[in-house]
Amino acid sequence: MAKKKVQIPADDPEYIKPLPAKGWAIIAAIVLLIGGLVWWLDRKDENQWEFVSKFGIKLPLRYAIHGIDVSHHNAKINWDKLKNTHSGNVRIDFVYIKATEGATHLDRQFQRNWREAKRVGMRRGAYHFYNPRVMSDRQVQNFIGQVRMEPGDLPPVLDLETHAHKPDDIIIRGVRNWLEQIEAHYGMRPVIYVNEHFYKKYIAGNFDDYPLWLAGYSRTHVNDLATDSQVLFWQHSEKGWADGIHGFVDYNVFLHEPEDWKTLAGR
Repeated sequence: MAKKKVQIPADDPEYIKPLPAKGWAIIAAIVLLIGGLVWWLDRKDENQWEFVSKFGIKLPLRYAIHGIDVSHHNAKINWDKLKNTHSGNVRIDFVYIKATEGATHLDRQFQRNWREAKRVGMRRGAYHFYNPRVMSDRQVQNFIGQVRMEPGDLPPVLDLETHAHKPDDIIIRGVRNWLEQIEAHYGMRPVIYVNEHFYKKYIAGNFDDYPLWLAGYSRTHVNDLATDSQVLFWQHSEKGWADGIHGFVDYNVFLHEPEDWKTLAGR
């Protein structure tokens, strides 16, 4: 026989007013918010962010290899000071140097920067700023005409950060042509530098077999955008400091193991 449920009158001292549906929704939202915050903090901690006063920013110390990228905007660099910049075990291990832009432009500091990086023994790489308004064949020749790579140099980079109001298919076709010709010339697969928006718009689904250098200053991770093996570099800040450079400089990390770093030029 079923037990009869006893109803407590609303005026009884033991009566507890049921929580309305809206109240339960608020509680559920708070629980989800707290859970999400805990998850985000856990993920953030994975990268072991720590403020390093020498560099003026937080660095993800989970990663062992740190580097910068420079152009004429950084003016004349004192490479001896830059080479000796370090804080504890953290130092600047590599530098990517802007070489060319479009069909005719040569960064006015490139030849000096390229030469000085080698002199002080910093691992170097060169990048090309891609201009969608210009024929990609001419941009290939501009880069090849200026950049003489040597054993140990990092793979060449295509910097894609402007669409110049060109149709997507034109940009994708031109980028592919540049990448293929550069790979054939230097014997190594180039890296594509993009931000999150350009990655989703032009790269994902079109260049999934190319290594990436992703820019993301507000992210705690970038590997959730693409496969771990595809993303080589992460540009996590544009507000760092370095001895020998006036003003801010971009900071990057290599997202793989030091053993992979040693063989990177052979990709």
